[in-house]
Amino acid sequence: MAQVKLGNFEIEMDGDGFMTHPALWNNELALEIAKADGISELTADHWKIIRIIRQNFEEKGIAPMVRTICKETGLKLREIYELFPLGPARGACRVAGLPKPDGCV
Repeated sequence: MAQVKLGNFEIEMDGDGFMTHPALWNNELALEIAKADGISELTADHWKIIRIIRQNFEEKGIAPMVRTICKETGLKLREIYELFPLGPARGACRVAGLPKPDGCV
C-alpha cells in the first residue's frame, strides 16, 4: 500500500491505484482521481455511473456487474467506455473510490 497525493488529498491506495479505505471517498476526491486517470471533468453521465457503483458497494459490499450499470443508467457499454476509457471496473470503480473489484485484472 502506498500513500498517494491527489490535489489536496493524501490517501492510501493499493498497487493498482484503488483506494484501500473507501469510507474516506468524497466528490472532490473523485474529481482528483478522475484527473489522475486523464478525465478532465465529470459530467452528469459520469456521476450517474459513480452513484450506481457507490450505492451498490454501500448496500452489498461489492461493485455492480456491468449489466447492472448499463440498466440503471440507461447507458450502453460503449458509452461507459467513452466516459471511463479504463473501463467500468478499472476506471469507474477507481473514481468511485472502491477497492479493486474481484475479477479486475
